[in-house]
Parts: sequence; structure tokens; C-alpha cells
Amino acid sequence: MPRRPLSAVPAAVPTILVTALSVVALAGCGQGPDAGAAPASSASSDGAAGAGTSYPLSLDNCDTRTTVDAAPQRVVTIKSSTTEMLLALGLGDRIVGSAFLDGPVPDSLADAAAEAPAVATPLSDQVPGSEAVLGLEPDLVYAGWESNLPADGAGDRATLAKLGVATYVSPAACKSPESMPDPLTFDDVFAEIDEVGEIFDASDAADDLVAAQRDTLASVTRDDRGLTALWYSSGDDIPYVGAGIGAPQMIMDAVGLDNVAADVHDTWTSFSWEQAIEADPDVIVLVDATWNSAEQKIERLESNPATARMTAVREGRYLTVPFPASEAGVRNVDAVVDLSDQLAGLDL
Repeated sequence: MPRRPLSAVPAAVPTILVTALSVVALAGCGQGPDAGAAPASSASSDGAAGAGTSYPLSLDNCDTRTTVDAAPQRVVTIKSSTTEMLLALGLGDRIVGSAFLDGPVPDSLADAAAEAPAVATPLSDQVPGSEAVLGLEPDLVYAGWESNLPADGAGDRATLAKLGVATYVSPAACKSPESMPDPLTFDDVFAEIDEVGEIFDASDAADDLVAAQRDTLASVTRDDRGLTALWYSSGDDIPYVGAGIGAPQMIMDAVGLDNVAADVHDTWTSFSWEQAIEADPDVIVLVDATWNSAEQKIERLESNPATARMTAVREGRYLTVPFPASEAGVRNVDAVVDLSDQLAGLDL
């Protein structure tokens, strides 16, 4: 997946947000794209099944067996996706340190973030060092990417486990063929919400959040015009784009856009401008990041004589999505609604 420069500091990212994170819907709501029953959890526990989570809880997570002895009370989150997951579940008070945030939280989580000092004032704008992490005495480190937990970073998973610190990585970011979602679906995203709810003994909150997101997703009318799109994440000389099995593909499928890079079997991929020009997509989805904004991408596309000839560029057919909503997490459903609304507003 695309990695922002480690020194980039988040700033405001414009977006249109919906209320999927704050709506409490009935569990029996309608079904939307990829909104079937969530996959079964890979968790097991020593206690009998019943109300609430039984501990110790063991899970298979990105080819690592991790055990949580009790509901985590002191958590370090790395990446926006993990921080926003806990905020959306009402668990912001458990965060003792947040790091490597990709942008501001959405409006629907702004109040929750303001009430969480560790989110309002992040530990680091990049992957924190193990000394800084351990100094917070966490019982869990929740990372958005496997690469957030190296020995020379926050600490490798085996070492942290020996020190009594459990680790959990967003399952959508697992990289091995055995554990990586292929392709990623909304069921996978909802399954992570369920699993995090189980880890924190917050299954009721997780059920409510999943129900609300399923309901919102079901409300989206998928565009049926067969429009093609390029998901442009980053890069100048070589564009980095959404490929065929990750969050961009999942979101575009739900919106009703045909990804011109869908035949690349990866979550993200390096493309070429020659390929993009030949594909001549109807629209271009621009990932809006503080270190590589949508405006900068538009300037690059329109100033280059070759890309300026693309239909989407000539006609100004741009859709934008904030970087934090482009990675698997609680903002993906809002991204579908937002992009659908933008698409409906284009002159096509």
C-alpha cells in the first residue's frame, strides 16, 4: 500500500462526511454491496461462550498468535485507521498514545478525539520508537500495517509479547498470501470491527457500528453506467494507483466504477502514465493527502501535455477521497457515500 513520507505532518483534509459512524441502526437492516454475514472470528478463549468476552483471548492475526489477558486499558495506536476504530467504538479513553496519523479525524469523530488527550496530541507523526512506546506502559499496540512493528521501530511482535505487551495488526493489512484478504471486501472490514469489539469486551458497540455501516452502505445506489476510473494515490513520474484487491477496488466496486488497474493482483501498484493515457478513464479518483494533495495532482495532470489530453483531465472529472479513508477501516463506507455523491454531481 502507498506509504507517505515518514516526516509528513497531518493537516486538514477537505471531505464530505456522512453519519455512518454515529447512526445506531437495527441489526436486521438491509444488505448492501458485500454486506453479507461477516466471516467467523479466528479468536478462541479459555472461558465458555456467553455475554461478554472471556479472557485470556487468543487470536490468529497476520500469521502471529497473539493473546490478550484482559480487556486492554492502555493502548498505543499506530495509523489513523486504528485510532479511528477505537474512537468509533467509544474507546478513546483507552488510547495512551497515538502515532503516524494520516490526517484529521472525520467530523463524526471530532468530539471523541477532542476528549482523548493522546489523540489530540499524538505521540509521534511517524512510527514511534520502542522506548517511547514502552514508556507509556501499554498492554496493547494496535497497528494499521505490519511494517509499523519492526525491531527498529515500535518493536517487533515477539519481543513486545515477551515484555507483556500484546499486539494486533489490522487484518486488511496482512501481507502473506495465507492471511491477506483476497480481495478485500466490506465483510472483512466489518469482521475487524467485530474482532476489535471482542478484544475490548465491547461487542455491543461493535454490533451497533457494523449495523449502522451496513445500513448506510445499503442506502447507496450503485452507478450503472459502466464508467471507468483511475485511483491516483501518489507519485509524479510514476503514479501509484489502487489495484485490484485492496480498499480502492472495494470502494470503487461499491460506487459502480470500473478500475482501469483492476487486473493487477495487488492492493496498490506502480502504474505508468502511458498505461493511464491508453486506458483514458472517465473519471480520476484523487487521494487527498497533506504530503501530496489533490490540488497538486490536478496541477501535475493538467500541466503535462500527455496527461492533459486524457478525457477526465480535459473535462475536469475528478473525485477526491482523504487519505485516511482510502485505507481499510471505519471510514470506507463514508468514502463510498462521498464518492457516489461527487460522481452524481459530475457532468457526464
